[in-house]
Amino acid sequence: MANKLSKNQVRQRRHVRVRRKVSGTPECPRLNVFRSLSHIYAQIIDDTTGKTLVSASTMEAEVKGEGKFGGNIEAAKAIGKRIAEKAIDAGIKDVVFDRGGYPYHGRIQALADAAREAGLNF
Repeated sequence: MANKLSKNQVRQRRHVRVRRKVSGTPECPRLNVFRSLSHIYAQIIDDTTGKTLVSASTMEAEVKGEGKFGGNIEAAKAIGKRIAEKAIDAGIKDVVFDRGGYPYHGRIQALADAAREAGLNF
């Protein structure tokens, strides 16, 4: 009988498969997304040095102060806009999008679209 994998285990396997091909460089770092039921997190990472250059999440006081719940599409749009603004302030315009093994749908798509609208290229 085959082992039954949880949704998270399937996502993690998909993420490992994608990460073999997607890597951030100093010229074009990686925009990584993680979502939980109640929050969404985004980081821009330079994989050659292993450093996080910019990050944004619904856990930040500025975003929490807006009164948005972290587990919905509106919050994902706010984080996408915020990460793009921080990246442009840090001199980053081009990134590689790493959806973290999640389907490109819903909150992940909203974050990506908001980041593109705010000026990030990917």
